[in-house]
Amino acid sequence: MRYDTILLDLDGTLIDSAPDICRAANLLLAEHDLPAITLVQAKSFIGDGAPRLIERAFSAAGRPLDPAKLPTLTERFIDLYETHEPDASCIFPGVVETLAALAASGAKLGLCTNKAQRSTEMVVRTLGLDRWLGAVVGGDALPVRKPHAGHGRAVIEKLGGDIDRAVMVGDSPADMGVARDLGIPSVAVSYGYPRMPVSSLGANFVIDRFDELPATLERLAAEA
Repeated sequence: MRYDTILLDLDGTLIDSAPDICRAANLLLAEHDLPAITLVQAKSFIGDGAPRLIERAFSAAGRPLDPAKLPTLTERFIDLYETHEPDASCIFPGVVETLAALAASGAKLGLCTNKAQRSTEMVVRTLGLDRWLGAVVGGDALPVRKPHAGHGRAVIEKLGGDIDRAVMVGDSPADMGVARDLGIPSVAVSYGYPRMPVSSLGANFVIDRFDELPATLERLAAEA
């Protein structure tokens, strides 16, 4: 494989986590006597990590946050999120089969996600996705997070991969940003939570199903 070091986003790319994230956010808002956000709103808040999501949720509920309270609220949100373990129904179609096939072909697969490390590890372990992942680097595992190139570089290093053979797969501007800053190609999925038209993300290719990824990697190789 020309591109055998594959950086993967989690929320909106491998799994549909929005319902569980929305549930946890609304439990947090309720603890502060604030109105709930909608699932559509929750999807638009995902992608930049739990702290930004909480800021957006509180702002949408009509109470901008005191920054000093954000760390405590973030920890509480993570606790609430983890009270409900996800089930396999949240995995997008084609993900399991495609990850298995890519791993069997020798690809190195790593998660590059702005989701909290603890929550990420719980989710991939519960869903059994960890069997194919050689690296899992959450948004609070480093001093930087996507779209900073250092986040993607850390995943590549943990995989023992080659940046010249790496590609980023995700659904958000942060995913495409880390690819752009690393100077690697990117593949965007059309079914995630991009907050903008997928066509404007700047990805090399856009796929509608995750099982289109192997053929897309071949197309990338042909154009390299």
